Amino acid sequence: MSHDGVGLRAVMRSVAFLTAGALAVPALAGCSAKDPAGRPLAEPDVASVARAMVADGGSLGWAVDSVPETLNTFQADADGTTTRVAQAVLPSMYRLDANGRPQVNPDYLEKAEVVETEPKQVVLYKLNQQAVWSDGREIGAADFAAQWRALSGKDTAYWTARNAGYDRIERIERGKNDLEVKVTFGRPYADWKSLFSPLYPKDVMGSPDSFNDGARKKLTVSAGPYRVKEVDRKDDEVTLDRNPRWWGHPAKLDEIVLRAVPREERAAALAAGKLDLAEIDPESVKRITGAAGPKRGTGSTPLMGPGSTLGAADSLRSWAVANGSDEEAADDEISAREQQRTAAATYARQQQALRGFEVRRSLEPAYTQLALNGADGPLADERVRRAVARALDREALASVVLTPLGLPAEPVGSHLALSGQAAYADNSGALGGQDTAEAQALLTDAGWVRGGPLKEETKKGEKAAGAEGEKARDRSEDGGDDDTYIVGEDDKARREADREKKKDPKHLAQDGKQYTNKLKQGGAPGAYAPRGTAAPAGTAAGALAKDGKPLTLRFVLPSGPGSQTLGTVADRISGMLRKVGIRTEISKVKDESYFKDHIASGQYDLALYSWPASAFPATDGRPIYAKPVPAADGSLNVEQNYTRVGTDQVDQLFDQAMTTLDERESRGLIRKADSRIWAAAGSIPLYQRPQLTAARKNVVNAGAFGFRTPVYEDIGFLKKGAGPVASPTAD
Repeated sequence: MSHDGVGLRAVMRSVAFLTAGALAVPALAGCSAKDPAGRPLAEPDVASVARAMVADGGSLGWAVDSVPETLNTFQADADGTTTRVAQAVLPSMYRLDANGRPQVNPDYLEKAEVVETEPKQVVLYKLNQQAVWSDGREIGAADFAAQWRALSGKDTAYWTARNAGYDRIERIERGKNDLEVKVTFGRPYADWKSLFSPLYPKDVMGSPDSFNDGARKKLTVSAGPYRVKEVDRKDDEVTLDRNPRWWGHPAKLDEIVLRAVPREERAAALAAGKLDLAEIDPESVKRITGAAGPKRGTGSTPLMGPGSTLGAADSLRSWAVANGSDEEAADDEISAREQQRTAAATYARQQQALRGFEVRRSLEPAYTQLALNGADGPLADERVRRAVARALDREALASVVLTPLGLPAEPVGSHLALSGQAAYADNSGALGGQDTAEAQALLTDAGWVRGGPLKEETKKGEKAAGAEGEKARDRSEDGGDDDTYIVGEDDKARREADREKKKDPKHLAQDGKQYTNKLKQGGAPGAYAPRGTAAPAGTAAGALAKDGKPLTLRFVLPSGPGSQTLGTVADRISGMLRKVGIRTEISKVKDESYFKDHIASGQYDLALYSWPASAFPATDGRPIYAKPVPAADGSLNVEQNYTRVGTDQVDQLFDQAMTTLDERESRGLIRKADSRIWAAAGSIPLYQRPQLTAARKNVVNAGAFGFRTPVYEDIGFLKKGAGPVASPTAD
């Protein structure tokens, strides 16, 4: 699970009720007549056509974030590209439909069902009789058994990243014939459909050496419509070509080339013909949609025709020399102008090329949430966490991200599923919506009062609530916090100073010292202060304080390309918190250190990151929300619960949901767990992430897939003369 690129979750409620377990949870939607799961907020946008309309042959350039370090999805450093390769070249017993629900994959599986529940759970798989590995061997029980042994957790020689579900299997054996696989569980497992997807051959899973090293750089045996032809780390490409032993519908493309291209460079790569398909950021969306606008030469920046550049340069040089500039300076000016002119011409050519692309839009099967670190500081108090949540207008936050993109701006109502998935229900009512008065009452109840006295060390900026000594040192050492500043009620004075500057900009420009002194004397203390300096005492009457410390929360964000949206959301959140008296200290850190050095290590108060949605929330949700427990060495084992907020009740509900074989009952338990997670106030789901894909206009059956697992053999280029394809809108 992943961040915005990277990814995460949890959310809210009052200490007195939650700790005592007396929380009144709304009636579970699973018990009502109407299915609360609803439909996905946006459908896949893939230019879907019948296979008969897809041309045979061709090479598709598809952008990825990186060439994977491993092709083994069960290792710790597997990434999104690892998953994409596995989907195209390996068997999966189930794949997700447009609603994010698992469906039998008929290319590998005729059917699978629980055939016994007592004394043990037994699942019988009936395999497609044509299913074979690329070396000609039939897919069968030996492959299932080898994967189980590798992932069971019993043999520590296997470097596995996860074994959930496989650790519950007692034995695997052949059924009545070679096409049947019988799996017996030692403990009941509700999410058994999550297993063996993908399925690796016994050649990979059969020994620790082949598992740990053999499948990292290559897959010599596969069983999908494609196979791995080459992993080229020099050119950052993975090439997949047709599998000659594939028994299903033949792959339409000759090959798929997965090219690692940074997000900020993808528009240029599309224009250069290096890519046919790429997920892009909102800025690239503007470029591609804008390319269909005014034709070349009609924009606001004139494009010089052939021969005009020299004349313009000569005229500029003559003017510069005539007006007292020396020739060298004039030549430098000409060079700068020429560079600008060249850049403009390059941009114009790219825009012309981008007219051959379109943007396909849906919502990614992932959501962005605000995490609140409940380990220590003010947010260790559930009342403060709840106050933060009640201060937020989640609809406004979703709208600022999604409305400009033409996507439905509806807040996410669950930590464990998204709209359309079987386990989804909007359980945010367990916490409540935006309510400024309630947020302020919670803070007052927790002892935070406006205009409270501040200790002398706080006045000097040495220590403030939510920004402890260790965290302050971390900020000064990581080199990524140059943009750290405090947002608080004292912004009013700064705005007044800004208005003064607008009235007399010349005066202030000539007297920077006077302006600075005015701020120090009460103009705008704390606003945009360097390195997290706290506001001096007595100047922030609207700020909250307790025990001599102001209520200031450190808000950590990534600073790399593509983080602009998170920055915008963070600014909106800071403004909402300011209204209830909570100040935020925004710290922008390097992308590479964001999770490891800040989120995972707990060096933050507030943070924004994303978690992918899972079709199996009982299995995948538990490590994210499990109550942290002390490890043998005295440290705290948080698994993936980076907010450090959890309860015994939530753990028990997950355990029950994981062992209940009645799907309806299991969904009810998941929804109940989600209500408790909302109430615990560890994280606040905000919005489903936008999925924006640039596609060459004749690329079909590909684009913004939403929940749906791509059908790789159907992806290709539209046949000539087949006519334009109308992609469904995401509205």
